[in-house]
Amino acid sequence: MRTIVYIDGFNLYYRMLKERPSKKWLNPLALATRILQPSHNIIHVNYYIARVSARAHDPLAPARQATYLKALETVPEISIHEGSFMTSEPWMPLAQPPQARPAGYIWNQPEPNVVKVIKSEEKGSDVNLGAHLVRDAFTDAFDVAVVITNDSDLVEPMRIAIAEAGKRVGLLVPVKYPTQSLMNVASFYLRIRPGHLAHAQFPDTITSSQGTIISKPASWV
Repeated sequence: MRTIVYIDGFNLYYRMLKERPSKKWLNPLALATRILQPSHNIIHVNYYIARVSARAHDPLAPARQATYLKALETVPEISIHEGSFMTSEPWMPLAQPPQARPAGYIWNQPEPNVVKVIKSEEKGSDVNLGAHLVRDAFTDAFDVAVVITNDSDLVEPMRIAIAEAGKRVGLLVPVKYPTQSLMNVASFYLRIRPGHLAHAQFPDTITSSQGTIISKPASWV
């Protein structure tokens, strides 16, 4: 079965990789190949992500991400589709009573009802994934699509690909308890387990087709 894999990069990261640094050097093609049955001929992997910006608490994050994206580019079957981040400073209401003050926090004025926060939102990735999934379904680019996500925003694109284009669309879910609406619409679903990640890592050092050496970030141990 001609199979295309669509990966919600940030959903996978925050659900499975953020707290597992040693598993971040992940080869998504190897991961999908390990989990899916041999009847799936994986012809392409689409990886959807946005570039992170430098933050005070982790200024090296953009460099590590750039290194990882270079590693992905060494796999011919993988295409990277970049969205973007939008940062704003909205006023947001406080939970009552406030629950997450840093240690030593002192507020010497009456409790505010709202505070200004820095809010970063990823834009474009889920829209791109859904649009590409529907397009590929109607152009007969695959027999089976496999989506790695737990984002319910993708329910409708999956439903269209299945019900209106007549394709099978499965889920590889990065959580123990997947979103029910996704399970309801999917043709099948399988859970990604930590052991799958461990057996789908890039070598610590990769050589690109141009001869460039790409090394796993030192903190990913």
